Amino acid sequence: MTAGKGSIVKAGEAMGFKQLFDDDSSTYTYLLWDPSTKDAIIVDPVDIQVDRDLKEIESLGLNLVYGVNTHAHADHITGTGLLKTKIDGFQSVISDASGAKADIKIGPGDKIVFGSRSISVRATPGHTEGCLSYVADDESFVLTGDTLLIQGCGRTDFQGGSAEKLYNSVHSQLFTLPDETIVYPAHDYKGRTSAKLGDEKKTNPRLGEGKTESDFVEIMKNLNLSYPKKIDVAVPANMRCGVPDVE
Repeated sequence: MTAGKGSIVKAGEAMGFKQLFDDDSSTYTYLLWDPSTKDAIIVDPVDIQVDRDLKEIESLGLNLVYGVNTHAHADHITGTGLLKTKIDGFQSVISDASGAKADIKIGPGDKIVFGSRSISVRATPGHTEGCLSYVADDESFVLTGDTLLIQGCGRTDFQGGSAEKLYNSVHSQLFTLPDETIVYPAHDYKGRTSAKLGDEKKTNPRLGEGKTESDFVEIMKNLNLSYPKKIDVAVPANMRCGVPDVE
């Protein structure tokens, strides 16, 4: 397979979108594309699902340009390293603040362009220091990674996590988007696929209306969560953007 190169500006078409799910880690992977040029990106691919993703890409006739990560996950290994071996010209993307290796490092205010479509980059640290969220060019949806989950949020007790930072990230970078913006998270453990941002603003039990920063810090302090089973393998691999360790 060969990665697409084009960047044709053409207005008036809806962005192509497909949400995929990995049962093992409860991870959502997203395919986004320009229907005109078929240039596409994949967000948060999972290594054990690369064959599935390649079949989807082929069936949709997409030219996969970038593999984009919301952060260095602790519960699965990113598929970007494997995809680089399968698709000519394909490039991995991650936050510069993550400290991870990738072909392209990005930060707040950047845009990832594929054909005439794009997603804008917002820094939303707190779950990890390098977490990013990605807003569609028409603000119809936002990919929130582990920063904002449906009726929840990512934990803040490792990988440079900070409850204070996460609270401020959500309120300054996500809750400022329109109420009709759809939230698509990196994980869900109850079969939920999306939520309206306005609903999360009101009813999210950790971050919604009436919850102060101090309330949130206290909630996160008392979660008493066990560490992810794959953290010792996943984090080092993801710091290499999924490229196998050859040392």
